Amino acid sequence: MLFNVSKIKAADEIKIVYSIFSRTIKVNSLKTFAEKGYSTKNLRRILKTTGSTDKEIRLVLNKEFEVPITIASKLVYSEIGNVFLTRLSSIIHPTKANDEETGKLALRSSVIQGINVGNGKINLIKFFEVYPTKTIILNVNALSKVMNKVESISELLDFFTNSPLDKIKTN
Repeated sequence: MLFNVSKIKAADEIKIVYSIFSRTIKVNSLKTFAEKGYSTKNLRRILKTTGSTDKEIRLVLNKEFEVPITIASKLVYSEIGNVFLTRLSSIIHPTKANDEETGKLALRSSVIQGINVGNGKINLIKFFEVYPTKTIILNVNALSKVMNKVESISELLDFFTNSPLDKIKTN
């Protein structure tokens, strides 16, 4: 063998960290919940803490964004994409990532691979399934700090997923 390169594995679990506490859920159990509404005991406990209904959570997990892979690629490497990924990398990152650059690389990979696997569409489950580490860290403290900006982020996503060229021309 010329190169000794191991195959990159996709995420198997999500470790939800809140202050000094953490809980781990399997990506497959989250996928089963998203698709069928069935949840494990551990997942049920975590879902109860959100204060949202199962229906609302399933809608968020299953919401698909249709994005041409070329536009997604340009977006994740653009200046605004870089800012977005920097902020997101403090919320979602690989377990042993000590720098934001590693987190940004993992996020870029997940977005592009998720769109590829989803044939031009991506949702949170696809994103988690192709994340390039075994365990994803979801930092709830960092997430709560940017929750007030979620609406602007969703508007940004909508802008880039719903006829971006038409909107650019009209603005």
